[in-house]
Amino acid sequence: MMLHAVLTGDIVNSTKLEPKKEKKLMKLFYQILEPYKFEFYRGDSFQAYIREPKEALKIVLQCRTAAISVTGTEEATGSDVRISIGIGSIAAPIRKLATAKGEAFILSGRSFDVMSKDDSRLTIMVGGKNKQFLDLGMELVANYIDSIYRGMTAKQAEVILELLVGNTQQEAAKKLKKSKSTISQLVSSAKWVEIEKVMGIYEQIINSIK
Repeated sequence: MMLHAVLTGDIVNSTKLEPKKEKKLMKLFYQILEPYKFEFYRGDSFQAYIREPKEALKIVLQCRTAAISVTGTEEATGSDVRISIGIGSIAAPIRKLATAKGEAFILSGRSFDVMSKDDSRLTIMVGGKNKQFLDLGMELVANYIDSIYRGMTAKQAEVILELLVGNTQQEAAKKLKKSKSTISQLVSSAKWVEIEKVMGIYEQIINSIK
């Protein structure tokens, strides 16, 4: 079975963002999602189709980190992104996401509807065989990531976003005009090592799906 990923999400507390910061966030979002098929609707809600499910979690983390980074405060922020990842088959071809069909779209949409009723920010649902065990593994991944991101500050997020898009700490220091020691401290306090490990576990789970 050919697996694909669908992201369904919205920006948390988008109405509280200043127009300048909202514009900056939308620019970051478009940069992150540009390589993929995506659509925004109702202003702060969006859906994206990711052909390779291995890439889905990193894209989600880039979106969440971008949202946290734009606030510019040193305290853990309320600005974030709520996203559901659905992994499964799709009905090709996909012309418009609003009318697209398939297991991945159903899983993503349904789990997102549940999220909107509670305070969770990330869910990962998998279709196919052994669904119960796969969902349990993905739940652990999502919950651990969420525990890290709940306490992430804007300054930490600014640096983590650079690492998520593939820049080194040295490149991040140059771009953000910060000292190497400051970048190192922010990387450590933001738990980048743990984030990398969880992304690795997510990829291993994806590789195990047959």
